Amino acid sequence: MHPGLDRDGYLILPNFLGQELLRRLRSRVDELYEEEGGRAGSEFRLEPGARRLANLGDKGDLFLDLASNPAILHYVRQVLGNELKLSSLNARCADPRSNSHQPLHVDQGLLPDDQGNSVCNVVLMLDDFTPDNGALRAVPGTHKSGQNPVHTLANPSEPQPGEILVTGTAGTAVIMNAHLWHGGTANRTTQPRRAIHAFYCRRDKPQQQYQKRLLKQATIDRLTPEQRHLLAIDDPLNDELSAATPNMSGFLR
Repeated sequence: MHPGLDRDGYLILPNFLGQELLRRLRSRVDELYEEEGGRAGSEFRLEPGARRLANLGDKGDLFLDLASNPAILHYVRQVLGNELKLSSLNARCADPRSNSHQPLHVDQGLLPDDQGNSVCNVVLMLDDFTPDNGALRAVPGTHKSGQNPVHTLANPSEPQPGEILVTGTAGTAVIMNAHLWHGGTANRTTQPRRAIHAFYCRRDKPQQQYQKRLLKQATIDRLTPEQRHLLAIDDPLNDELSAATPNMSGFLR
């Protein structure tokens, strides 16, 4: 257990990916952006000022291996407990010289409930996150506030007392309690800023992207038993939840 994750709501793990995995992830993400062009991310949503990729579980085993990495799941369990599942697996690239500055928010608008935390986001840096290229901003400790900044703050796009920028070198992983007040900042540089986002939720919450429906059967057939459980492929409750809430877009880095 890491006390900083509980106290601050996030944990930075430098050099998590390793150089070879980082190279492979960058290469595959760039290939997908080239292949998908203007429709990139359309399975989820398009975003002005940023390019997205969605449904990465269907686009390379290296992405599924990353989302099911035991070291990542160790920290996700610290936030959510053992009853968790993958909610979505996406990429986001902050465009150069964009004005895409997001308001502080909590993911999917969710707050902790009587069962505890329900959402956890893992940000995997494919490029350096710097103060100028669209790094994540967050207000440490606000995951315990029980408040949604969109409803609480007069202007959640403005800087807030105690706000910090989450920066790091390419290959860094950030484990984030997604009830933490956070948002993406504008990329003021001439280079894109890429990241992968593995988003997890408690098993009693609907997936942001219904994996069983999105994944090709060939992909499902290749899943390990552990991955089938993580993606809730054989979970009747997940089927019911996803049928009731077919599109859980909302803000997600």
